[in-house]
Amino acid sequence: MSSDSADRPLESPCRRQCCLNEHDQCLGCGRTLQEILDWGAADNARRRQIAAAAEQRLRQRRSTP
Repeated sequence: MSSDSADRPLESPCRRQCCLNEHDQCLGCGRTLQEILDWGAADNARRRQIAAAAEQRLRQRRSTP
């Protein structure tokens, strides 16, 4: 990865399917409400953390009957 691409902000995982569940987690992208609010000011390292946690939530939700 070049430094140029490393400097660009990580794109939002938003899927435009926004709907929060009872735990304030988006059913579309898996982020919590707080993570969604924090995204704009977050650096790339934090954005990667948020995206990884959101993906984990989505996988967990898919595997739970």
